[in-house]
Amino acid sequence: MANAVLIKGGTVVTAEAETRADVLIQGEIITAVGPNLDAPAGARVLDAGGAYVIPGGIDPHTHMELPFMGTTTSEDFFTGTSAAVAGGTTTIIDFAIPNPGQSLIEAYQSWRGWAEKSVADYTFHVAVTWWNDKVREEMGVLCRDHGVNSFKHFMAYKGAIMADDEVLVNSFRRAAELGALCTVHAENGELVVQLQKQIFEAGISGPEGHPQSRPPMVEGEAAHRATRLAEALKVPLYVVHNSCIDALEAITRARLSGQIVFGEVLAQHLVIDDSVYYNKDWNTAAHYVMSPPFRSKEHQAALWRGLQAGMLQTTATDHCCFCTEQKRMGFGDFRKIPNGTGGVEDRMTVLWSHGVRTGKLSPSEFVAATSANAARIFNMYPRKGTIAVGADADVVIWDPEGTRLISKDTHHQKIDFNIYEGMTTTGVPAVTLSRGKVLWENGQLDVVRGAGKYVDRPCFAPFWQTQNTRNAHRLPVKVDR
Repeated sequence: MANAVLIKGGTVVTAEAETRADVLIQGEIITAVGPNLDAPAGARVLDAGGAYVIPGGIDPHTHMELPFMGTTTSEDFFTGTSAAVAGGTTTIIDFAIPNPGQSLIEAYQSWRGWAEKSVADYTFHVAVTWWNDKVREEMGVLCRDHGVNSFKHFMAYKGAIMADDEVLVNSFRRAAELGALCTVHAENGELVVQLQKQIFEAGISGPEGHPQSRPPMVEGEAAHRATRLAEALKVPLYVVHNSCIDALEAITRARLSGQIVFGEVLAQHLVIDDSVYYNKDWNTAAHYVMSPPFRSKEHQAALWRGLQAGMLQTTATDHCCFCTEQKRMGFGDFRKIPNGTGGVEDRMTVLWSHGVRTGKLSPSEFVAATSANAARIFNMYPRKGTIAVGADADVVIWDPEGTRLISKDTHHQKIDFNIYEGMTTTGVPAVTLSRGKVLWENGQLDVVRGAGKYVDRPCFAPFWQTQNTRNAHRLPVKVDR
């Protein structure tokens, strides 16, 4: 049968189980999973003996072609999704970010146009950066007509895209009506500005000023405030790129109280600490400037425990690439260094090497953290995030013993630096398939510009309608006088 692929002899790993099974793909869909499957006539057979067969990774947080801080990220959707599939990631969730006063739909359509060059699948969160009745209406249009079920709120970047409490409250309430999720970048934007000014005026102008102006309590306060607002307005919340104990504690408190709150951790925050900002080479130190910043090792240990305990559900990269020349826009003033690091190609191998190989995560927990949980949270499951009949044929043959030396000289990311430079990882994608097509094999990319498709993500039932009785007393009550 034309366009058929049979993956034989591997161990299929989902978030629920490990099973010795073959996987049959016909066209873009998985059509059979089981032992000793026969290959249809004309099918290509891929040998997965000694390997795992896992769902393609989902990176729920990337920024391709993002205009930001006076420049635009170096990675576009073609190069970015190409690098992603080389690392075993077959779907990204990027961000359409309108300027204050700009139509949400106009921004969304701009990003959709830029993303048409993608080689693998993509979808979007849409940011709410301002508020009026038009924004309220367009949130509904995006949910109803464009498959957008998540809205991003930057609690940082004052004077640019920061959402103040008025924007947060109105947007959260509207999302609850629509059955959408609210996502937040949790940092107290006003406090960041004040601390930046204080530190710069004290004579600290280099990259080391960046983490000093964004200490953990800045993130913790915002995460706590966001969870409380979400609790009051009865809306599910997703907190992106948690980097510290303070934010983790806010999420844990909320979840243990019964709230629907999800937490994301970046692969780099699990393995890189804040010593990088004190490198004597300014260019090297500047490449690690991102928000929130890298933290000390005790925060790393806590993040691992949060991931293991299920308080953090997803792993991402916040892939946001700026080359050395762009980073040097902030030479002499750390406040002007474009914020962002790369990693969409490296996430899965770093997580396997430092998570599964060390015993922190099981293979099924790895699949949950790199794919299945994001698919569930953002309503793409079981189309994405699993190996099952009827699912999209986004499949990775994962070699648990394969090694990779990470370097800017060999990576496929469009950036002249790699934050993991010199790290050797064990556990790599041997073959990556997107919608049944082999895009990565034997260390080589075979991609087609524009082959990726947009993924609709329907909204959920409005959250207030599904509240349990524990929250019944919080609904409005009219008293007849």
